[in-house]
Amino acid sequence: MRHFSRRGRACTGFALLLAVGAAQAQTYPNKPVRLVVPWPTGGANDILGRELAEHMGRALGQQVVVDNRGGANGMIGAEAVARAAPDGYTVMFHNLTAHATNPAIYRKLSYDTVNDFAPVTQVASNPLIIVTHPSLPARDLRELIALARAQPGKLSYASFGNGSMAHLGGEMFKSMARINMLHVPYKGGGPALVDTLAGHVPVYFSGVATVVQHVQAGRLRGLAMTGSSRLKVLPDVPTVAEASDLKGYEASVTYGVWVPAKTPPEIIAKLNSVIVREIKTPEFRARLEKEGASEPIGNTPAEMQATLKAEMDKYAKVVKTAGIEPQ
Repeated sequence: MRHFSRRGRACTGFALLLAVGAAQAQTYPNKPVRLVVPWPTGGANDILGRELAEHMGRALGQQVVVDNRGGANGMIGAEAVARAAPDGYTVMFHNLTAHATNPAIYRKLSYDTVNDFAPVTQVASNPLIIVTHPSLPARDLRELIALARAQPGKLSYASFGNGSMAHLGGEMFKSMARINMLHVPYKGGGPALVDTLAGHVPVYFSGVATVVQHVQAGRLRGLAMTGSSRLKVLPDVPTVAEASDLKGYEASVTYGVWVPAKTPPEIIAKLNSVIVREIKTPEFRARLEKEGASEPIGNTPAEMQATLKAEMDKYAKVVKTAGIEPQ
């Protein structure tokens, strides 16, 4: 009887926890939600984060306040979220690719990339675009690869920072194409674009939105998209896989939403439902297209976690092969 009593109390306690969790989900949110964007204002992360916050606020019936915590390739903001209360009132909109690659580049993180966060959903994926100055005698990607093979180590390519997606994408391209190009890191996309337009650096792995008008005007030549599909804003620019023999190449910046670990699953489910519905609205799709992004993703937490782990494995190999270190 004592055993039965203990078992009965345990079942009652579990049922009570379920009831509390369900009640939390029904009343959540009853105050403003903080959306941490671990990047400075003005960039693609911030622009899409603010668009998401506006949509979430309308759907949840509470203000969603954007809190920019830029610095250290997203690690400052991520740490703040990892240490926040797991109550659904601190949410992170982060570059999944940077989140996945930081453990490989920075050996000592102040948080666990996988275990200190609970995934909600992936929002969208932004491919890069490989552009060249028109003076470079390579009119397509195959010609660029041939030129680089003929002049090993002489061609250079620009990125918007050491360890950035542009750097990782460039190094993966070099490895798969079996070529040697010199990496020239810049402190942001603006300076890299200026030097590419001036012809000081012949190749640039760029974000799409910043170079669309220059490609359309012929000031830069768009050779290939690094994602899995073409974009509506530049429909004539093929993917790397289409433009070369590099099957399986893909290097995109993916955005996702997380909450602190141990956030009640009922709250995660509610956030997932709201965000997936909102990012697939025509209004949000239009914003994605304007920022050079692909279609919205809107997957399950489990699918997002699997993507994160796959990206961590993928880019850890790139970092190791290229010898990328923090600067």
